[in-house]
Amino acid sequence: MTPAVGPLIVGLGGTVRPGSTSETALIKSLAAARAAGARTQLFGGAFLAGLPIYNPDEMGEHAGRNRFLAAVSQADGFVVATPGYHGSLSGLVKNALDSLEGLRDDPRPYFDGRAVGCIVAAGGAQACGSALAALRAIVHALRGWPTPFGATLNSGDGLFDGDGSFNDPRDAWQVETVARQVVSFATAWAR
Repeated sequence: MTPAVGPLIVGLGGTVRPGSTSETALIKSLAAARAAGARTQLFGGAFLAGLPIYNPDEMGEHAGRNRFLAAVSQADGFVVATPGYHGSLSGLVKNALDSLEGLRDDPRPYFDGRAVGCIVAAGGAQACGSALAALRAIVHALRGWPTPFGATLNSGDGLFDGDGSFNDPRDAWQVETVARQVVSFATAWAR
């Protein structure tokens, strides 16, 4: 049985810098998810910067966090995009992922049983690889299924041209592949 509407894919990531490479890649990946039939919702860097610092002893009411947790609870799949900072993901993205502890007692806790596409943008291959490995480990800890393909985007030479298109079609292929895999798994598991 095929769902009447496409799966909901939630994207989260970026940095506090408007137009960051990781957030731009996330936006492009969500566009590819929509092209594959999904509905999408973005929680970019500006939104994530407004989340309170995770404190397990203080998970009280916060409108932004409540909105974020409600979207994650309803989502059928995810795309997470982070910059690679000093060998790992950013504190901004990690704080958002830590906030998912608010779903511990939810019928769909954390990323439980859902596909999670991982995208890392960093100024070198080493940071891309180690940040991707860290992100995949966190997704597993949150009970999610990282997609078989994870995108690693070396931003050292500039990823985008003046129009916002990828300079290298292989980078576009990477973020589109992540999106297609998330949508494919979300659709298959909904049957």
